[in-house]
Amino acid sequence: MLYGADKNKVKAGWFFRVAISILLLPLSLCCTIPAAAQDSAAIDRHTPDDIVPERALALAFLDSVGSLPASPHWPNIDPALYYDNLRSFVLYPLRFYEGKGTNFCAYSAITYIPLNYDPEGFARFMVKLYLEGEARMGSVEFKPSKAVRREAGLIKYKGALDINHAGQIWFLSLADTFKGYLNFFNRRFNKGDENTLWASTNFAKFNRMIRRLFGYKVKARGSDIIRPWIKDTYSYLQERIGRAPIFLYLNNRLLYNKKHEVTRMGIPTHYVLLLDIYKTPDDKINIVYWDYGKKTLQQVTPRLLEKIIFGITQFYPEP
Repeated sequence: MLYGADKNKVKAGWFFRVAISILLLPLSLCCTIPAAAQDSAAIDRHTPDDIVPERALALAFLDSVGSLPASPHWPNIDPALYYDNLRSFVLYPLRFYEGKGTNFCAYSAITYIPLNYDPEGFARFMVKLYLEGEARMGSVEFKPSKAVRREAGLIKYKGALDINHAGQIWFLSLADTFKGYLNFFNRRFNKGDENTLWASTNFAKFNRMIRRLFGYKVKARGSDIIRPWIKDTYSYLQERIGRAPIFLYLNNRLLYNKKHEVTRMGIPTHYVLLLDIYKTPDDKINIVYWDYGKKTLQQVTPRLLEKIIFGITQFYPEP
């Protein structure tokens, strides 16, 4: 039982979570990007000649599986399609796509890690999760709820995600397993929740997922509301990009607004993987990043770069 000041602290904490959840309600639309921006991006096209040893091991494992039976745990998943999805993950890792209009952007971003650093382990995890209805990755036990297991395979009108049954299982399972304060009012899955705060990811939750799933050292700067205090963001990113992969937590609505001087809601809305950053002769900054199954190049001013970045996460795959 709580008394006095302790009880007041609990109440204050509850009201704070409520206030923040309401304040960040627009994040329920976090992954919507204008069609023009998507069309201008170039899809990364791997071929079998690009297969490195890690991917070869993943393909060998899938070949040993051969085919998958219908799973009693995932009644709406097509076994043949699921198997083909897993092979595509290995062959074309940079085409991974979270679906149009969903709130799965954070989960899609972190999927870059297992697809590029441990494709065999990811394939084994996905096969076990499909066959047994539960599986372990890192320090996390995945035991998706019955509602989630019934929904996987039924998500429609989301572009390529409609026929990516493996992606639907992965995204729904991640959202069902990991919770942050944005999920405070919607913790149990209901039909259509891939578009709501149930699927949203705040910055602390994003970094926690990387640590717990993959066991990597993570260095993060920034927050959901206040931008990181960095004197020169360009120099900071340019100096560190060669050391280890970097995720950016962005206000993508401002990034894709053609009239950047127009006031936009100043909150972060999207996660991307930074691939390159460099200056042009006229002192503009080109940023190349992976997003929506594509590589995208955007040119911004130094001032806009400062405005759009709310979080910087660098993870270190090597000890």
